[in-house]
This record gives sequence, C-alpha cells and structure tokens, in this order.
Amino acid sequence: MKRLTISDIAARAGVSKVAVSYALNDRPGVSEETRAAIKAIAAELDWRPSRAARSLKAANADAIGLVVCRPTHILGHEPFFMQLISGIESVLAGPSLGLMLQVVSTHEEESAVHRRWWGERQVDGVLMLDTHVSDTRTPVLERLGMPTVILGPPQASAVLPTVWSDDAAGAREVVQYLVALGHRRIARVAGPAAFAHTAIRDETVVRACEEAGLPAPAVVHADYTGDEGARATRRLLLAAERPTAVLYDNDLMAVAGLGAAQELNLHVPRDLSIVAWDDSALTRVVRPAITALTRDIRAYGARAAQTLLAEIADGSGASSRTEAARLVPRASTSPVPR
Repeated sequence: MKRLTISDIAARAGVSKVAVSYALNDRPGVSEETRAAIKAIAAELDWRPSRAARSLKAANADAIGLVVCRPTHILGHEPFFMQLISGIESVLAGPSLGLMLQVVSTHEEESAVHRRWWGERQVDGVLMLDTHVSDTRTPVLERLGMPTVILGPPQASAVLPTVWSDDAAGAREVVQYLVALGHRRIARVAGPAAFAHTAIRDETVVRACEEAGLPAPAVVHADYTGDEGARATRRLLLAAERPTAVLYDNDLMAVAGLGAAQELNLHVPRDLSIVAWDDSALTRVVRPAITALTRDIRAYGARAAQTLLAEIADGSGASSRTEAARLVPRASTSPVPR
C-alpha cells in the first residue's frame, strides 16, 4: 500500500502542499480555519510524519539560497531581479524563512558556493538562475542531492524540477505582430548567447521570419546593460540594410536603444519600431512608451519559491510552466510608412 503523503492531504483539502506543511508543522502562513481543516483531514486519513523527515527537520537552516552569476553593476539597474526577489520573499515571509544571496563571476565559483552552503548546512535548498546551453552547474547540484529548483527551460535537467515560461511563444507573437504592421527587416538585440533562453528566442525569431517569408534577422548579442544595448543599436542602424523594427531582450537595452535611435535622428516609431522583452516602469515613462512583452515576474519568483519549499518538505516539488509573456502594444511600434 502506498504511503500517505502530504500531497494526498493537499488534494483532499484543496490546498497547496506548502499550506499543508505549514499547518502540520504549526508554522505561520495559513489561517487558523485552514490549519484546523488540514489537521482534521490528516487525522481522518491516519497520516503519520516520517521519522527520518522529522530528524532532518531539527537540522534545518530555515533559509534558501540564490547565487547570481552576473556582474554586480547589472543587478543594480535591471528591474527583473528586484521583481523576482520580491516574489521569492513574498513566499518566505509567511514561515519566516531567510534568503541567502550571493553574486559570483563564474559557474565554478557558483558551484563552490553551493557545496559550501550545503556542507555547512547554511541553506535547506537553492534556486538556480540563467541556465546555459551547456551548463556545468546542474550535474554538480544533481550529485549533491540538495533540494534545487531551476528557473529556466524544462530541458535544463532531467532530475531537478524547473519553473519556466514559454519564451518561444513570446518571440513568435512579436514577429507575427511586426509582420502584420508591414515590417520586413526585423533585428534583435539579444542577451548573452550562452543563456538557454536566449538560444530559444534566437531560434524562434529566425524560424518565424522564415515562415513569414522575411530575410534572416540580424542578431547582436549583448549583456543586458544600457551601454551595450545602445552600442548594439548603433551597429544595426548604421548597417547598409537598416532594420525597421528591433526586438530587445530586456527593458533596459530597449530604453537605451530608443535613445540611440533618436541620437541618429531617427523617429520612433515612424522610422524604427521598438519592442522590449520584460515590461517595467522604464518602458512606460519614456517617450514614446515602449511596446513590451509583459509577464508577472513577481509571480514567477513566488512559484519557484513555493516549488522549492515543497521539494525541501518532502521531495514533492514538481516542474511547472508559468504564464507566457503577452504583448502590450504602445507608441513605439507602428505600421511601416508607404
């Protein structure tokens, strides 16, 4: 007979596994009414906690870890990270769990931090960002056996749970939208080429342009900073075949690209249409306001944190796909003039 788990109680109660864990362990984060209902169901089903899990519980660090392998100056400017961390903290605040954050320069340094954290019991699990096409970190984490959730494409690991958004759907929607506006020369200022999600977007944009009968898009890879976004934009706009539309991989590069186009006396959107991946206040306060692919990054971070807590509690963290980014047209895009 299959051993009863908190997943069975969660299904019966119609709540998340995290909520069941909070209720059965008398942690804050659920209402007293919900706590009582969950405990009643557990008693009815004759649920008993795992002795091994209880012994491990006593050694919990009550913290999760997040190592960011990016230059520190990017973190201070890119809104994505603040929204992501806000979502993570919204889940950790209820049970009063901590977030260990460290910035490193290489994947080797990141793996060293993971080994140290796990060996010294500083964290109960980690979130992993920015998966690469060929990533050296995932085999290390799989061997460590540390509870881990990857924020990235599902192919990142066959073992570790992933929380991901459909980048291909967003890229395809942008190309279809620009084609409908009459654009035939589309370019892309992308993030680092090594990132798995960059590769997915690159491949999808190229394929969508081919399907629409358009020439292959010009692609310039940058580092998400404003300086690199402006530099890449100038390179594209000074080419012999200047694009009529550019898709940027983040809001900061899109805003910098808008400034670079205006420096070259190009009118946006009459001479050039601009689209940003990831929406923020930056895309809305500039003039013209920038068309963007928007998604709830805070909810993305919260989902990842909830999945990790379930993985820590009883290994029940499951991979899941969050809502795909949706296109929000604004004044930075328009039909190509005749």
